[in-house]
Amino acid sequence: MARTSEPTERSLGRGDMASLDPEAGEKMVALTGMPVEGRVGVVDIGSNTVRLVVYEAPTRLPIPVFNEKALCRLGAGLGKSGKLNPAGVTAALKALRRFVGLSRAMGVSRLELVATAAVRDATDGAAFVRKVEEACEHPVTILTGAEEARLAAVGVLNGCPGADGALADLGGGSLDLVGLDQGEIGTFATLPLGHIRLAEDAGSDRARSREIIARSFATVPWLTDISGKTLFCVGGSWRALARIFIEQMHHPLHVVDAFTIDFFHALRLADLVGHLSRATLDKLDGVDARRVDSLPVAALTMAALVEATRPKEIVFSAFSMREGQMLELLPATLRSQDPLISACESQAERTGRFGLGGIEIRDWMMPLFPEETRAEQRLRLAACLLSDLGWSEHPDYRALHAYHRVLRIPYAGLTHPDRAELALAILIRYGGDEDDRMVAPVHSLLDDRRRYRARVIGLALRLAQTLSGGAPGLLPHTRLECDDETLRLLIPPKNEVFYSDAVERRFKRLARATGRKEDIARQAN
Repeated sequence: MARTSEPTERSLGRGDMASLDPEAGEKMVALTGMPVEGRVGVVDIGSNTVRLVVYEAPTRLPIPVFNEKALCRLGAGLGKSGKLNPAGVTAALKALRRFVGLSRAMGVSRLELVATAAVRDATDGAAFVRKVEEACEHPVTILTGAEEARLAAVGVLNGCPGADGALADLGGGSLDLVGLDQGEIGTFATLPLGHIRLAEDAGSDRARSREIIARSFATVPWLTDISGKTLFCVGGSWRALARIFIEQMHHPLHVVDAFTIDFFHALRLADLVGHLSRATLDKLDGVDARRVDSLPVAALTMAALVEATRPKEIVFSAFSMREGQMLELLPATLRSQDPLISACESQAERTGRFGLGGIEIRDWMMPLFPEETRAEQRLRLAACLLSDLGWSEHPDYRALHAYHRVLRIPYAGLTHPDRAELALAILIRYGGDEDDRMVAPVHSLLDDRRRYRARVIGLALRLAQTLSGGAPGLLPHTRLECDDETLRLLIPPKNEVFYSDAVERRFKRLARATGRKEDIARQAN
């Protein structure tokens, strides 16, 4: 039998929304059972697509091991008929039988089928769910608008724990809005402005679309509270829009997650895309043909929302309701972990050679960074954890391969400048040239402080790996000291393990990068 999550859909006040403390997932755990280990699957039965995503659990970072969607358009015609699209029902049933069958074959230990706006709003939604449950022999949860929005917020906060402003999640049937107050989930609203629904209600009449949007926005008085803060945009159509923005702005990093654009560029580009013809959109690079029809409406909605809220910046997120659903199945101890550090630790365990720990390297190079912020130390720890990432690559390509791998790695909690700094540090750790023509374009994301840090971190990692050979426990027998003029490497007396031409050469380069003279000295007995 279909399950409907609580609370019932309404406009919620700040105190009504679940917070992200360890009890945040109590509702969904009660709904789905206790947190699980093994593979977790989430099937999102949306207004436009039906998608299966399978994750390995327990792990803090929701990296899919399988991801497939079917374009079903369940919500097509819903605004006028009040019912699901018959062709969409047939397509969805076919896709769902495949997805459930695949999940069983993959050994998924917990599979969640969740239905959103179209099924929730349709008069025949319950009948559709009964068909799905009979055909697939698996229960379906119909999410309320409140729960759908909250789970999307959980997903976004996974990548940006201190988010301040609002989340806007555009689907085929609805636009969900959630206020975010420095990492806390606040006020909620769901509006009938999904790209399918708005296109059907207004046709190709842009003036009519703007009227409908303005009328809906008028019911959400707290939208003005976002002014000067950050608007986080979620949803497939808006991610497609972000790819166009990246191309038009010649942004050097083609990663949608955490792509950031300021108010004026967002308004101008969204308005521009909203007025492009189908023929022009078809010619744009990187645009999924299945998204072309929804792009003008999605762009028009974004332009109106940006104009109504006037945020300082717009950040696109690759994490949404599905990731929120998966995260709430995890134990509280995992949910409380930093997603970036947790992911880097897992990567180090899988790819490291001899077990030299990231914390061991971080602490050893600490004297080089006496005044760093917590955010900078966090990024430095990530670099230390990834310092052995490329050892198995061909030596001639190791530096660039490791650089590109880190630059595009699907980890949460990284801004684009963070990615560039981290990747540059790993490139230098492997002896790469930071002025290589394949690397230089990303320098535009880095200020002088970040470039300096990336260079020094990379050279320190190179030295640390050389000193220890990658073996744990050796590095703490040495020590770095520095004053205004000299960087000193102290090594144990009567122990030749720590001295070689390579050590001397790499230490000298590190000292030079910090603007100091080098000195290798024996520690006192």
